[in-house]
Amino acid sequence: MNSIRQVPTRVKSRRVEANLGAEREHFDKQQLSSISKAINTTETPVKEKHARRIILGTHREKGAYTFWSYALGFPLHSNSILCWKFCNVLHKVLRDGHRNVLQDCMRHHSSLVEIGKLWSNLHDKYGQLVALYSKLLCTKMEFHTKHSDIPPNLEVTDEVLERTAGTDINNVFQLTVEVFDYLDAELRLAETVLRQLNTSIAISTLTSGQCRLAPLIQVIQDCSHLYHFTVKLLFKLHACLPADTLQGHRDRFHDQFHSLKTFFNKARDMMYFKRLIQIPKLPDSPPNFLHAASLAKHVKPVVVIPDEEPEQQDDDDDDPEPLIEVSDVSTPSMQAQPQLDIFDKAFGPPNGGFDDRDLQIESLKRDLELLRAELERVKAEAQRYITQLKSQINSLEAELEEQRAQKQRALVENEQLRMELEATRRRNAEHESLQTTFIEAEKRSQATEQRYNKLKEKHTELVASHAELLRKSADTVKMLSATQQTQDEVERTKQQLSFEIDRIKQEADMKLEEQKFEMEKLRRELEEKMAEVTRIKGTLQSSEKASEQVTSSMTALQAEKERLMRSVSEKEAELSSLRQAAQAQQSSLRQERERSSRELGELQGKLQEKSSQEEQLKQKLLEEQFALLQGTVTEAESIIQDAVAKLDDPLHVRCTSSPDYLISRAEATLGSVDKVKKGHADYLSNMRDAGGLLRALTQFSHLAADTIINGSATAHMAPTDHADRLTENCRGCATESLQFFKDLKSKTTLQRADPASIRIVIQKILYLGQELRPKGSDVRQEELGDLVDKEMAATSAAIEEAVRRIDEMMNQARKDTTGIKLEVNERILFSCTDLMKAIRMLIIASTDLQKEIVEGGRGAATIKEFYARNSRWTEGLISAAKAVGWGATEMVESADKVVLHTGKYEELIVCSHEIAASTAQLVAASKVKADRHSTRLTTLQQASRHVNQMAANVVASTRTGQEHLEEKDTMDFSGMSLIKLRKEEMESQVKVLELESYLENERLRLGELRKKHYELAGVPLEPEGNGVRSPSPAHPGTMSPKPSKPALMKKPALAQKPTIPSKSMFK
Repeated sequence: MNSIRQVPTRVKSRRVEANLGAEREHFDKQQLSSISKAINTTETPVKEKHARRIILGTHREKGAYTFWSYALGFPLHSNSILCWKFCNVLHKVLRDGHRNVLQDCMRHHSSLVEIGKLWSNLHDKYGQLVALYSKLLCTKMEFHTKHSDIPPNLEVTDEVLERTAGTDINNVFQLTVEVFDYLDAELRLAETVLRQLNTSIAISTLTSGQCRLAPLIQVIQDCSHLYHFTVKLLFKLHACLPADTLQGHRDRFHDQFHSLKTFFNKARDMMYFKRLIQIPKLPDSPPNFLHAASLAKHVKPVVVIPDEEPEQQDDDDDDPEPLIEVSDVSTPSMQAQPQLDIFDKAFGPPNGGFDDRDLQIESLKRDLELLRAELERVKAEAQRYITQLKSQINSLEAELEEQRAQKQRALVENEQLRMELEATRRRNAEHESLQTTFIEAEKRSQATEQRYNKLKEKHTELVASHAELLRKSADTVKMLSATQQTQDEVERTKQQLSFEIDRIKQEADMKLEEQKFEMEKLRRELEEKMAEVTRIKGTLQSSEKASEQVTSSMTALQAEKERLMRSVSEKEAELSSLRQAAQAQQSSLRQERERSSRELGELQGKLQEKSSQEEQLKQKLLEEQFALLQGTVTEAESIIQDAVAKLDDPLHVRCTSSPDYLISRAEATLGSVDKVKKGHADYLSNMRDAGGLLRALTQFSHLAADTIINGSATAHMAPTDHADRLTENCRGCATESLQFFKDLKSKTTLQRADPASIRIVIQKILYLGQELRPKGSDVRQEELGDLVDKEMAATSAAIEEAVRRIDEMMNQARKDTTGIKLEVNERILFSCTDLMKAIRMLIIASTDLQKEIVEGGRGAATIKEFYARNSRWTEGLISAAKAVGWGATEMVESADKVVLHTGKYEELIVCSHEIAASTAQLVAASKVKADRHSTRLTTLQQASRHVNQMAANVVASTRTGQEHLEEKDTMDFSGMSLIKLRKEEMESQVKVLELESYLENERLRLGELRKKHYELAGVPLEPEGNGVRSPSPAHPGTMSPKPSKPALMKKPALAQKPTIPSKSMFK
């Protein structure tokens, strides 16, 4: 009976589990529906109800795991509108979602960065917006991860901001910079959206414009808080630091203030934002941080989101999400009042209520929840420890590699020191015999240097004396010019005085004429008045009045006359004084002119005397310059004679040199011959300056002696016929040089001295050196030219064949595969096709550049002769072309295996790197003899960069496809016990150690393979020096008589096989 009463409890627990499963399935279905409707390819804004359901889902599951599990399945790399709406939803989730959303999003930080980089390289309007939006979201996540006290919605009090900034001024300064960067990212996105909206002539009432404008609501909310943070932090900085230190912060804040104000004003005028958000107004001018009282005037901008009107639910929408969890609310009620089922109605409740086991189950469930939380914490801590250990392993590996490199360098240096010690011991035995000759040469050099120093001091004194004379002559000229200016000023003053006197005379005459005219006029008026008095004599009163008026007018006229006479006398007195002053000035000017004439005569006499002395000094300077030339020629003769003496020296027989070094010395000597010829012509045109000729002779003597010595050393290794001709030409070079020096030492033969004969002999030495250069051993010289064309043609044919096979694989893949596999295969094959086309353009550009090099450098020779003469360069081109063709064939094979799922993606990545390295080798081989300013060289370099970009695209598409097709385990450890977890952890550590050991062995094997590859390619393992090989300690490693290979045959650095990073580096 007791067992029957226990049946309803077990049935009830199973029913609760079934309800929980159905509720979880309903939740997943509803979240998938909301995410699919919010993130789609339609150019419309995200609906708020879908975003709200997604946000409520994050609060329900306390994270964003479900959101990311569905969002990662969208083709974010192929549709820009889809990616733009994804960023908008992610921004909403970060702001309003659960606090654990930030941690879940940081796990996908690298994916978000890759999305931004991808769309930034594409010319798409939404793509550029996606690149900026992804950068903003990454900045937001990094900022709030670092400062966990500030939530992603930025809604914190000033006390929390003060606590986050702390008391350390360095932390405050760094936090201010981070907030500046945060606000810059927000404003950059807003400015780009508004600029695109203007350029596309869209308005905010259209769906296309609203799709772009919708994320700006979150941007406005963030910007208002960030602006307030910036003001608070800057006032705090100005309270602790001087104003000059924060000038850059103030300038940056002013720029952001004006940008933010412009953005708010534009957004406030748009119809779209008026019903969705209330945008605050910023003050007309930014705060004055130099006055602390301005902080009280600052008002925090507040963004208001008005209450939304209830939206009508669509027919195809699911049921609305409950705002609270039903399971959490219903549990207490279920515990307080157990529900009755059919068994309870039939048999009654067990013992009048729940059984004790139900209470134990509930307590065990609570303990299980606590253990799960503890397990999550342990997992997080273990993950942190694993990350730290991995970083320590990487640092230790780097240190180990550095120690190995240092050990290798120490071994090489030890070997070099040992060889130098042996050479020093041999050299000490010969040093005693050469000591006497060295002492005599040193004495001769000291005597010559003393004589040169004396001549130099004398020349310095002459130059100083000549400069002093020039300064005195300039002073004399200045005095003469000043005297002349004084005379001119006196003449101008005299002319001005005479002009003033004439003007005063004219004015006086004019006033006298006016006064005479007035007198005549008054006289006529007086006569008229007298006649009138006679006529009106009958009237007494009128007559008396007329008489009185005439009398008064006569008195006034008499006074005016006297005043005019006085002014005339004053002007005449002033004129006489001016005449006396002019006469005194003329007498003083005459005396000054006589004194200046006497001084000028004296200065001219001194100038003639100085000119004669200067001529004497010039003559003396010419003689000293010629003496310097003779001394330099004598020293050059001794250098050439010393070089000729070494031709017969028995000790010199042991010295050897390479034809390449002899050619370089001979070419340098030819260049110095041209400088000597130019310096000789300059000296003949201006014999007062022999500096250019002296420098050219010094350089020529040393280079000619070096050519003679290296020619003799090269003859010791050459065949008998070539050795005799080379030695004879070296002696001829010395003879012609000495004859040229002899002509320079005499003034009679100085004009006809010509180094043309020296040039002819040195050109013969150069030709013999080119004949003695080593030839290719595997191909005859006359076949090299044809082989280059054949290899380039074969490479082009291999590329064409590769393109054809890729097209066939593409068609076959479309027939055999569908879905995500077909998309991955098409992406890989398209990138391979683009890479082959880029390689084909590179081959064409390299062929054009080779034709230009051959046409510009072969001269009168044929193309085959040019390739034969430059055999090493030709062999480098052939090797590079073979490598490119082989790489293309291998890539096609690897792509075929990958499409058929019989190969590895890593093989395709390695082939891409190998093709990039081979093309870089081809470019390096082509650039050796190309003109630096050649347009075809520029075209080749552009084609090489395009090949590298296409190879990178192949790698990127391969890795992306690999990530899409690989199955990822969820790593659910919820059902394991503590002992089981410890055991799994130990097994994982064992596997890590095994993989690290395997990785180390593979790296050693790769190093040995590369070493063997370089040996087969002809790259020497140790560097060989050029120049004369003698047993001197200065060249310890040049004892071998074999000529070193030129640098062209070395594989360039780009051709090394790259180390493929692990997959974790891309996540």
